[in-house]
Amino acid sequence: MSRLSLTFACCRYDRMEAIREGAVAIEGIDLNCITLRSGREVFDRMVGGREFDVAELSASEFISLAGRGDSPFVALPVFPSRVFRHGYIFINTRRGIRVPKDLEGRRVGLPLYTQTAAIWARGHLAHQFDVDLDSIGWVQGAVEKTGTHGRPHAPPLLRPVRIEQNTGAEPLGALLARGAIDALIGSRKPDEFGRHPDVARLFPDYRALERRLYQETGIFPIMHLVAIRRDLYQRQRWIAQSLYNAFVESKRRARTRMRYAGSLSTMLPWLVDDVEEIDDVFGGDAFPYGLEANRATLQALIAYMVEQHFIARAIPIEDLFVPLAGAVAT
Repeated sequence: MSRLSLTFACCRYDRMEAIREGAVAIEGIDLNCITLRSGREVFDRMVGGREFDVAELSASEFISLAGRGDSPFVALPVFPSRVFRHGYIFINTRRGIRVPKDLEGRRVGLPLYTQTAAIWARGHLAHQFDVDLDSIGWVQGAVEKTGTHGRPHAPPLLRPVRIEQNTGAEPLGALLARGAIDALIGSRKPDEFGRHPDVARLFPDYRALERRLYQETGIFPIMHLVAIRRDLYQRQRWIAQSLYNAFVESKRRARTRMRYAGSLSTMLPWLVDDVEEIDDVFGGDAFPYGLEANRATLQALIAYMVEQHFIARAIPIEDLFVPLAGAVAT
């Protein structure tokens, strides 16, 4: 049988490197890996133009599309990007914000209201700190430059939310520094953090909070999953298992390389100590694939999306992903 040529778009991650380099063979598939600089570019091109056969995709965009019942994609329980979010909430220290409840009634910036990172941060604020999200006015726009953050194609919210588009001459980072917005929820640190004296984290002890969140709830926020064009999957269902097996093997190789103590695989001086902490907190694998190991995290994201008016009702986890052999916890 001839091999199937497919395109796969993804950012650069250690857990995908063996696939990108061609070190992991994919049964029946020749995969052309397209490495892009930002997830936003991958999502906009995949959702907006169906440019790739397989791609990393925003978890919340995929779930929003699935909630409408006519999604053009199916998903694998492979999660290339996960990030704790307490450390990505920034405040202007002159605006009188001392605790999370002080965000109520304020203007809070974010790149996109529909961004998965923002959904997680709002969910944490509401569930852990009892913040009334409806009292907040949201200012949406790019953080480091003027204009919008990408060209998203997420479905509209099911209920109106107070969202103001930043159309001014300053990006959100600059607005935060001069106090034109009170806080900022980002997917990364704004340039002003560490450079402007009035920009600080809401949670200076964010790492302890994030560790406690995981230990108490099992939640390590999932940002992205891997999606396949539905029309392709319906014609060639076998590709899902081939791809999944390869992603699992690629991650296994990355974990092995990370654990080699003879030399450090990344420029982290205390990498060995970090690996030992991963063993202690996460049982050795902080990035599990499959369903069961990610059930608590996925259920929390779905609950937050119902509460924040992205989807009308909770979607069973099993309905979000294609059936696969061996995809319980890998």
